[in-house]
Amino acid sequence: MENTPPNNKAVALIQQFIGQEFAAMPSPVGRWLKGIVTSAQEGNLEMEYLVRPEMCNPAGTLHGGMIATMMDDLMGGVMFSLNDPYFKMSINLNVDYFATATEGEKVRAHAELVKQGKQLLNAQCSLYNEKGKLLARGYSNLMRSNIKVPLP
Repeated sequence: MENTPPNNKAVALIQQFIGQEFAAMPSPVGRWLKGIVTSAQEGNLEMEYLVRPEMCNPAGTLHGGMIATMMDDLMGGVMFSLNDPYFKMSINLNVDYFATATEGEKVRAHAELVKQGKQLLNAQCSLYNEKGKLLARGYSNLMRSNIKVPLP
């Protein structure tokens, strides 16, 4: 098991799912994505996704909106890993697309906290194919809300 910060129940929960689908994902869209947890630390998460037919565009490649969804959701997971009960909402999401994947391929997403202030946080996420080729990179600023979300 990876290094869990003392008293960080969120990271401890995520780490229980390393190597398997994160069925306890707080986000319904995250559960739909069916990501496999490959690494989890406070402020740093990695998941693997299988490109399913419903994630593809008419050309049979991973839809750009799905790439953005994976990134946005995983950066939200990074916020969850901070073990702060206040919901963080995206105030922007910028994605640069470099390549794509096709149905049946696995893609790996790595997201991390870049900067944390009292109200604003910045995160980034990179998406790679199985060969390690960079498919897309995204950045997001998030705002700490007054909405409490129960932690595990």
